[in-house]
Amino acid sequence: MVDYTTPITTTFELQRQTLAQGQRAIESGLKFQMEMAGAAIDTLDLHESTQRQVVEAFQENVHRSVDAMETVPGMAAVVDDVRANVDQQYEEFLSAHEEAFDAMENELGDGLDSYDELTAEYLETLEEQLEMLLEAHEEFEHQSVEATEHVGEQVEELQDQVEEVQIQIQNVSEQAAEALEA
Repeated sequence: MVDYTTPITTTFELQRQTLAQGQRAIESGLKFQMEMAGAAIDTLDLHESTQRQVVEAFQENVHRSVDAMETVPGMAAVVDDVRANVDQQYEEFLSAHEEAFDAMENELGDGLDSYDELTAEYLETLEEQLEMLLEAHEEFEHQSVEATEHVGEQVEELQDQVEEVQIQIQNVSEQAAEALEA
């Protein structure tokens, strides 16, 4: 008996493997995006620290300039006011800088949390739909295999009938030939 179903079952198995690989690729891509977004948020602290250091270096340079002005006769009183104003402005700037980075980090964190939730829901829905698809796919495979087996049985029955008819024709031909000889 010829097995007509092997190519069909192999094809269905390859299709299921392709679906599973596609799902894994989507999951990996989304997880990579989440990791990259998390890494971006993690680097905010480094950016804030670096910018704070630059601002503090500028403040030190201004202090050196103010210190140099203090050596000029009669500038001591003015220098104290300038230094106080500079320090106050830098303090306000650094405070606003910190608040801005905190707000940015909070907003990005909230956005990432929302993205994580939506991604989890999407992956859950994808998995449910894939499971339904695979169930339907397996049912379709089962029906296809049954139909192919049925057709195969009919082909074999037809082949048997053709062989029987050929034998009958051969017998009739032999009988006719014998009758003609007699």
